[in-house]
Amino acid sequence: MLRHMHRSGVQPFRQRLLPWVQSIAVPRSNRVQPSAIRHVRSWSNIPFITVPLSRAHGKPFAHRSELKHAKRIVVKLGSAVVTRGDECGLALGRLASIVEQVSVLQNQGREMMLVTSGAVAFGKQRLRHEILLSQSVRQALHSGQNHLKEMAIPVLEARACAAAGQSGLMALYEAMFTQYSICAAQILVTNLDFHDEQKRRNLNGTLHELLRMNIVPIVNTNDAVVPPAEPNSDLQGVNVISVKDNDSLAARLAVEMKTDLLIVLSDVEGLFDSPPGSDDAKLIDIFYPGDQQSVTFGTKSRVGVGGMEAKVKAALWALQGGTSVVIANGTHPKVSGHVITDIVEGKKVGTFFSEVKPAGPTVEQQGEMARSGGRMLATLEPEQRAEIINHLADLLTDQREEILLANKKDLEEAEGRLASPLLKRLSLSTSKLNSLAIGLRQIAASSQESVGRVLRRTRIAKNLELEQVTVPIGVLLVIFESRPDCLPQVAALAIASGNGLLLKGGKEAAHSNRILHLLTQEALSIHGVKEAIQLVNTREEVEDLCRLDKIIDLIIPRGSSQLVRDIQKAAKGIPVMGHSEGICHMYVDSEASVDKVTRLVRDSKCEYPAACNALETLLIHRDLLRTPLFDQIIDMLRVEQVKIHAGPKFASYLTFSPSEVKSLRTEYGDLEVCIEVVDSVQEAIDHIHKYGSSHTDVIVTEN
Repeated sequence: MLRHMHRSGVQPFRQRLLPWVQSIAVPRSNRVQPSAIRHVRSWSNIPFITVPLSRAHGKPFAHRSELKHAKRIVVKLGSAVVTRGDECGLALGRLASIVEQVSVLQNQGREMMLVTSGAVAFGKQRLRHEILLSQSVRQALHSGQNHLKEMAIPVLEARACAAAGQSGLMALYEAMFTQYSICAAQILVTNLDFHDEQKRRNLNGTLHELLRMNIVPIVNTNDAVVPPAEPNSDLQGVNVISVKDNDSLAARLAVEMKTDLLIVLSDVEGLFDSPPGSDDAKLIDIFYPGDQQSVTFGTKSRVGVGGMEAKVKAALWALQGGTSVVIANGTHPKVSGHVITDIVEGKKVGTFFSEVKPAGPTVEQQGEMARSGGRMLATLEPEQRAEIINHLADLLTDQREEILLANKKDLEEAEGRLASPLLKRLSLSTSKLNSLAIGLRQIAASSQESVGRVLRRTRIAKNLELEQVTVPIGVLLVIFESRPDCLPQVAALAIASGNGLLLKGGKEAAHSNRILHLLTQEALSIHGVKEAIQLVNTREEVEDLCRLDKIIDLIIPRGSSQLVRDIQKAAKGIPVMGHSEGICHMYVDSEASVDKVTRLVRDSKCEYPAACNALETLLIHRDLLRTPLFDQIIDMLRVEQVKIHAGPKFASYLTFSPSEVKSLRTEYGDLEVCIEVVDSVQEAIDHIHKYGSSHTDVIVTEN
């Protein structure tokens, strides 16, 4: 049984941990304060779930989204992650956060292993304290004075530091994992343990037995006795890798144990195409074998042995052995508290190593193409942009058979998986394509002054005027759900305003979106700006797209209110133009025209009930109850098979009422409507203000 660890359990842990750490030879001036481990996160921040995990080891995962299926995971903690900035002692808050994340994944049913540095730093802290204490005692005895002179600390040999620090490091891990009811076990290895067949089998058997018993193995090179690396034996094949640092150890361990995922945490965000910190350095999202020739490696981190080049070599070796690899930053205070769990959830963190190259460009490359194409689009004459939109309108009608065939595939694949309102939004028809074409021609006709229009002139001085002129925003990201007709509409608006465009549609409309995007690019090609509008077909998660603040200038979500809220929450430094729900009202006044009312109700509710401006609540003046007009409205709704929900006041007038509405603030998106009774136009307006979404509301009256 898994059980929740209450937040209150963290504070006693801190209280017990601090005296224990301070007792391990920490000078009084360097003692850790409670704030030093303030990054310990409560269980409530990471959901406690159990996930079904099963995967035959063989090939590494091809995409980040598959990492959530990883069963066996190795987490390698680099020296820069484990140690403090002064390289003398451990970063306790960071370690506590890492232990918590590992514990969460372990309790989900995964098999976690740690490869950790830190013994040398921990030992250096202990030995420095012992030397200072010893010198101070000798000085006091020889001088007879209480004050201490300047004391020089000798250079400490790394093997001695490792010997002094191993036991303390392991005791610290045990204390932390105990708080989550998890047992940890230490294993020290050297290169010889992998080259000696008997030792290798023993090591393999020990690790498998520990994992079987739900114990987290904590593995480290035995730095107290480790010999130098064997010459010319590094990375010569799947069966040979010299264990000369913890990077190579983690890779060797991952392949030996047939792990699904190796997470290498360092002090940089991942792998860059040039040394981090240089002006042109860009984080590489996905790294493929053979790409290392195009990468320039910088200097090593302030601590550690391997450096980024060693990490890449070890990662590629592990990838060749069937293990997926991610290199990420484990020191950044804003992300270190959830970096491991984010990686396992498939989020875009660090550099992901993959053997499968995508067929098309990456989303970053698509963003650059959209920016470049958008700038070219903005330089066109208004007549040229209008010509592109009109040509797209012609293509929608000329290629309708091909479009409807693609849409039919989407509908067949979505049958049984999507609710009825979403299926209606997904569906295209000849009449819908004709309406789209008409709408696009209207956009073309009104787009003449979209770009370059002078909004205001201000005379600053004689012969000096300041003008405010409309210009394109840049690159737009429009995310839309199961509505393929949204694609040409948004594309036409982007063309008219000279903006580059990234489109992310729902996978349920993949076939429809693909053909509509091809037609859009065909229209753009008549003036050489084909790349201005890009359709994101990769497995990019929406949350990852919302982090591309260097590429995207504005995000426009088109879909449910939940989608809008999710996008607004996920956007990192990018403005979001959101919208509310489509809870649309129609108030039928006592002086309404009989002929108008039934036609308006039928059109607004039954013509396209899945539209965001479809009627959801019908407000009826009390005087119209039990009149021929009211009967006509009810009869028409029954003929159209509209399900009626009664509002509280309407239900009180009826002996046998329809199902009473659960909420007056409901967007049905289907052949359903709420009917409510009001006493006056003012009451109707008050009702709309209270329950509506300020989208589309109507008053029907001859007054």
